[in-house]
Amino acid sequence: MFNQVITINRKKYAVGLFWQPTGAGYVARSYARNLARSVDKKLNLFTEYRAMIGLGSKKYGQRSGMECAAAAVTDALTEYSSFLAVFAVDKKFFLVAVRNGIILQDSLFEREEDARAEYFKLSEIPDWNALFAPSSWGMPRAVERNLPDLIANSLKTVLRPISRISTSLFSIFLILLFVLGTGYIFREPIKQMMTPQPKLEQVDPELAAEYEKLLEEKNKELDERFDIQKPLPPEPLIMPYDYLPDPVLRAEVCYQAIAFLMQPIMGWSQTSIECGETHASAWFSRDFGTLENFYNVATNLMPGGFVQEENDSSLLLRVKLPNVRTYASLDERDIDTILRSVNSAFQAINTPVQTEVVVDTLTNGVDTVYLNVLEIEAESKLIPMQFMKIFQDFGGVYMTRCVWNVSTRTWNYEVIIYAK
Repeated sequence: MFNQVITINRKKYAVGLFWQPTGAGYVARSYARNLARSVDKKLNLFTEYRAMIGLGSKKYGQRSGMECAAAAVTDALTEYSSFLAVFAVDKKFFLVAVRNGIILQDSLFEREEDARAEYFKLSEIPDWNALFAPSSWGMPRAVERNLPDLIANSLKTVLRPISRISTSLFSIFLILLFVLGTGYIFREPIKQMMTPQPKLEQVDPELAAEYEKLLEEKNKELDERFDIQKPLPPEPLIMPYDYLPDPVLRAEVCYQAIAFLMQPIMGWSQTSIECGETHASAWFSRDFGTLENFYNVATNLMPGGFVQEENDSSLLLRVKLPNVRTYASLDERDIDTILRSVNSAFQAINTPVQTEVVVDTLTNGVDTVYLNVLEIEAESKLIPMQFMKIFQDFGGVYMTRCVWNVSTRTWNYEVIIYAK
């Protein structure tokens, strides 16, 4: 398959992603990892968009941090819950089909006749809210839209690596490449530095003193002439485990924030509520209520909340979390011992758990530190305060995310542990 990348206004966008709807309360990275294993193990990139996961691959020219064109088009056309669109771009044809807010197809065609045939087939599906196609095609009801203008101000939905290990290995490779390249460029100065120089005590003391004085004066003169500033020392590395939120207080804040967002609003149903690192968010789907009714009630019940309309039947309500006291904490044991202890702790309460050891890389351009991190994902009936008691004998613990699944009445947790 040819590269699944298009260029718009000198910016590259990923296309041709494999999209899959998700249920409420999912853990994005874990869901993407399992989906890639069942579809194609070479799919090593993912993005989380609304209630969907999109999978991509580096073998198609896609890269981490690249924006997703289908999501950008969907955001730009929020007034339509269902639409079929084709755009001519990069001498190719980009097709997007969205049905009830779900991306059904995200395809790039090299040949116009193939794109036209696929458009014909999909257009036979009834009840499209809007149709978009090149005017030269002469399609009934279809209008032409300019893709660069359409997505100019869209929200950014970017690809991320499914496995954080590959990102760390790539960082290590770049560092090694930089070191080797620097050594090659400065091989002659390094060689001269390694060549033995005559010792100062072997030189006449009066001549040596005169030479040092002249050298100091010359350096001072050059500094003043060219206004040379001495390079600033690099910023010290800040270790993430030096500023971890207190696990108990963090769990209490998340529980209280989720309880705050769980207040019922007539005509709207909650699907899931999550507590992230800085905000708590709740998703609502419309039953029979109105947007005006939602805003009026939410303003009184949940002051300080920010409402984002995903479409006319789906809303996101978000509130900022208060700051929690931080402290320095690191588990002094090796990562294998921690992994074994975590698995044993969950076996003791008969609860399944997913674990993965990753390596995070921190650098300030001079110093580089590699951190061993254990990622933990689990589903439980325990509330956050009870769940975090599992980790009371561990150091370096941080609950990065917890989700309350309204339909199953269960909690999904993501926790990391920093190892020595």
